[in-house]
Amino acid sequence: MNVSLPSMKSAGMLLLICGICLGLPLMIGFASAKLSSSNSLQGVILAGILFPAFLLALLKPKALIAYTLLVWAVAPELRRIADWSEGVYHSVSLLSLAPLLTGATLAIPVLKEIHRIRKSSTRIILLFSVALAYGALIGLAKNGIGSVYDLANYIVPLLLIPFFAVTRFRPKDIDRLLYAFANIAVLVSIYGIIQYLTVPPWDAFWMKNADMMSIGTPYPLEIRVFSTLNSPGPAATFLVFALVPMILEKRWQGTLRWIGVMLVVICLLTTLVRSAWLVMLVMLLVYIASSPSKGKWKALLQLVFVAAALFWIVPKLPGAEGLVARMETLTSVQEDHSYNERLSLWQNMLPMVAANPVGQGIGSVGQGTKIGNGGELGEYGNMDNGVIALLLTFGVLGALFFFGALGAVIKQIVVRVTSRDSLQPYARLSLAAWMGAVISLVSDNGFPGLKGYLVWMLIGLGLGAKEIIESRKKGTPHAAIEREITSH
Repeated sequence: MNVSLPSMKSAGMLLLICGICLGLPLMIGFASAKLSSSNSLQGVILAGILFPAFLLALLKPKALIAYTLLVWAVAPELRRIADWSEGVYHSVSLLSLAPLLTGATLAIPVLKEIHRIRKSSTRIILLFSVALAYGALIGLAKNGIGSVYDLANYIVPLLLIPFFAVTRFRPKDIDRLLYAFANIAVLVSIYGIIQYLTVPPWDAFWMKNADMMSIGTPYPLEIRVFSTLNSPGPAATFLVFALVPMILEKRWQGTLRWIGVMLVVICLLTTLVRSAWLVMLVMLLVYIASSPSKGKWKALLQLVFVAAALFWIVPKLPGAEGLVARMETLTSVQEDHSYNERLSLWQNMLPMVAANPVGQGIGSVGQGTKIGNGGELGEYGNMDNGVIALLLTFGVLGALFFFGALGAVIKQIVVRVTSRDSLQPYARLSLAAWMGAVISLVSDNGFPGLKGYLVWMLIGLGLGAKEIIESRKKGTPHAAIEREITSH
């Protein structure tokens, strides 16, 4: 009896889905029986978050990106609510793994279609792989288990490169994703504004127990908003990377259109993260500068509209005096405490990096230092300079490969931007994201974690859209291309 290959693949996929549907509840029950009541609750919530991701990865991978964005946005808030409901603060929580584990499901469609990856994408992946392998080896030797968590924060965002290389996104698919991104950002902003005005008890509980008094006090109008994210920095990052597309193109604004734009802007103001405004300005200017003449004027007018509305709205906001005072420090950078601290950090750390060219390895910088350190940040837990963080992590050799990979990425993006076609807006957005990520290295290393996920998502959308054009240029019949696209 002859059995076709497609039918065998379909049967295999069905068995895999059934296995997950039947096996996951059993795994949850077994794990819950072994864990404490606190960890059991976290485990059940984590499994509930992961299950839809597995289904989407198997059945509808294009929708998986929007779901992972939602998880990155709300998982920290779920963790705070879970801790508050128990009355126990956990410095290290299973729910902290939710965004990483959800993002890791991107590997499923990548492995399924890995034969489609092109040489250009393979070269980028190889360069990053060498840097990460080097950093991981040094990190395991010096930093122990913390390096594993930190390595996952690098790898999961980078999965977006092969994901977009094998999953063909049509323009309407990209627009739909950016539309969903905008809607998630608006929801984050609405909650952030509520947080600024009321400070929900679970957020106040977390601030007190996590010793996060550096972001204000848990009282209305006295808090630096972090909304549903971990802290003001990640919240501002999430909002900026959503806000740039919202300002630039009407089709990327989300359901509430310009009302949504203004809500995101207001919430971004309440985070009081000035470096986010610098990144946003760079991304907007790069996109506008690379646009055709007609597009430049349209984008500039929209930018002027947002600035004028901001000028009118901000003085009328509750607590406006503090917001205005914070933004005014941008005009007197030399007198700013944060600026002077970063300058001092550069002067003090550069000789240390030069004296240790091998590097400290992955897990030596950032949140990964909490693991194996009693939940407390390590010596380099707070590193307000991305270049120093990368050099300290990867050493001179690993950093060469890491920056070489970034160079390979921008080379591809420039080729796509200079090819004038209907998909050029996505390539320009990729260029803006790349420039924003590089510029933000003056304040932090944004390539691991949430920021890295947002950066590689916007870059991957532009690079993935080009794959369709290349197929057309090679003479592939239009109908065949459509069949290939819709099959993903």
